[in-house]
Amino acid sequence: MSRLTEASDSLLVVIDVQERLLGAMPKGVRERVVGQTDILLTAATTLKVPVMATEQYPEGLGPTDNIIRSQIADEAVLEKTCFSCVDAEKFNELLGSHQRKQVILTGMETHICVLQTALDLKNQGYEVYVVEDAVSSRAKGNQYNALQRLRQAGVVITNVESVLFEWLGDARHEDFKTLAKLIA
Repeated sequence: MSRLTEASDSLLVVIDVQERLLGAMPKGVRERVVGQTDILLTAATTLKVPVMATEQYPEGLGPTDNIIRSQIADEAVLEKTCFSCVDAEKFNELLGSHQRKQVILTGMETHICVLQTALDLKNQGYEVYVVEDAVSSRAKGNQYNALQRLRQAGVVITNVESVLFEWLGDARHEDFKTLAKLIA
């Protein structure tokens, strides 16, 4: 059973949104992933939702995109070579330190690192949400397949607007007007 995301119980994880990997994405996908992730990062910062990020083999795939990286604290960015973030050194420790039950995932690639991380987190008892308009794969078919597998496994497939408005909860929220402008 899934519930609405709550800012007070959520943690945002940005998976491998790196320069060279972005360059391998189809035309328009790079801008969508960076733009949608940027919206979530701005909302997370405003609403005090903790953020973590990973970099898959940064020596080969380059650093996290500058727009994304500028919103994430240095200590919250973890390097990895494993595909599931759960297997990365210090990931579980950092994740557990926030004591949040809902993990919101964005990033690349949907059918590899996002999929494996989501399934592992679900198996650890977290409520896992994959933000469909903030993830990507080089091939649409791979992304579609991964999202179907995740749905079948009980992972919630959501979108940026849903997460943002669930975090806000009410149009009377003090940050509503500011954050709603991000979607315009």
